[in-house]
Amino acid sequence: MRLQEEPDLPPRINILPMIDVIFAILVFFIVSSLYLTRSEGLPVDLPRASTTEVQKTKQITVSLDSEGKLTIDSQPAEMNQLKAEVEKLIATGDSTTVVVNADKTVEHGLVVDAIDQLRQIENVQLAIAAKKKE
Repeated sequence: MRLQEEPDLPPRINILPMIDVIFAILVFFIVSSLYLTRSEGLPVDLPRASTTEVQKTKQITVSLDSEGKLTIDSQPAEMNQLKAEVEKLIATGDSTTVVVNADKTVEHGLVVDAIDQLRQIENVQLAIAAKKKE
């Protein structure tokens, strides 16, 4: 008794599982990138403002805590050396945003002094950190 041979089917590549894997990887990277925010500075109680915006340029964070202690990107600094320290961190020719992150209880004169020194630096945009009003 002779068995009848079945005709050979041409080989095919099924791409549906590959599309599923690529979609899963894409979703993983999108979701994981949402948690890659960089936050620098000291824990300060920021004032609230309804017109706050997220800044998307290179940032240097200058923080003044409630005791008036100054830090530049989490490194302690002195007020009279603020301009020189920030100039060291800025690459020449690049526009940089310096975010002043001052506690709402810090003395107003210290914030004005910091902003005055920062405004003397070329290619610097100033921003004042604030929390969005709820």
